[in-house]
Amino acid sequence: MPAVNADTLTLPPLPEASPQAVERSVRRQITGPKGFEGEGFPVTRAFAGLTHAELDPFVHMDEMGAVNYAPGEPRGTDWHPHRGFETVTYIMDGRFQHQDSHGGGGMIENGATQWMTAGSGVLHIETPPAELVVSGGFFHGVQLWVNLPRAEKWADPRYQNLEGGDSELITTHDGGALIRIIAGSIGGHSGPGSTRTPITMAHASIAAGARADIPWDASYNGLVFVFSGSGSIGRDRRPIKAGQTIVTGPGDLLTLTADDRQDVETPSLEVLLIGGRPLREPVVQYGPFVMNTKAEVIEAFEDFQRGRLGHVPADGIRPYRASASEIAEAKEKRLREAVASMPHGGDIREG
Repeated sequence: MPAVNADTLTLPPLPEASPQAVERSVRRQITGPKGFEGEGFPVTRAFAGLTHAELDPFVHMDEMGAVNYAPGEPRGTDWHPHRGFETVTYIMDGRFQHQDSHGGGGMIENGATQWMTAGSGVLHIETPPAELVVSGGFFHGVQLWVNLPRAEKWADPRYQNLEGGDSELITTHDGGALIRIIAGSIGGHSGPGSTRTPITMAHASIAAGARADIPWDASYNGLVFVFSGSGSIGRDRRPIKAGQTIVTGPGDLLTLTADDRQDVETPSLEVLLIGGRPLREPVVQYGPFVMNTKAEVIEAFEDFQRGRLGHVPADGIRPYRASASEIAEAKEKRLREAVASMPHGGDIREG
């Protein structure tokens, strides 16, 4: 999980938690089921089973991967519509190519985030580039859907390309955690994302045995998704592990502790922290549309069918399909590299 890394001893630290801080407890804890999205890439449905009241202002989130694709296997989504919310795609490993009908687009990789405001309506595609489809490789990311308030659902579409290096990097007072702020504010430090709905989004890596006391806006809800590793959360020290989403109760302090012993492949507790000011508005969601009424969802489908949500650009990218010869060549290259990395270059020696 490369994302963006830094020496925590060189980063601005959060202050130690005040004795008056109210530590958030665990309200609910779920394990997301596995499934497939788009053209068939594996996801964890992070919010499955949670209520709108618990998620507000969020609607949906998929963890994409983590998966080590064989050559020819990487998949994404083809062109499809959205209206009424924002999609936030954060890529830690691998690459995703984005393009939309409003002129936005770019490559998402190395801890970068694509922030697309669908607003009144847009078409877009997210797909691995041709070279990744051919070679395969490790892929890991997350896509979050952030609801828009009624007054913003008809805003013009907008695209933000937030490179990994744009994130605000901070640490805890003892240097035991690296926190990458993508949007919103934590302890007076703000991320680069411009949000129509007030939210905070951050990726935290907590070293084995370390504790992170993270100040949190008391007016926001607080959700924690565990990418990898194990530890505990809240004043009751509830155990947490990969694939779980934790809904926290009221308070102004999130407390997470990484277990002393972690897996070799996941030496730290990796979590996504998200929270926002609840909109407290009716939500009707069907497929790619998130509106306030059923009539508005029906209208969105009709507008899409009539081409009112945009059109695929003439130079629009398309999902790449690797040929059999490309896949065979990539597999052979992988095998040669694996053999070359073995002791003595793969030679078998006796004695």
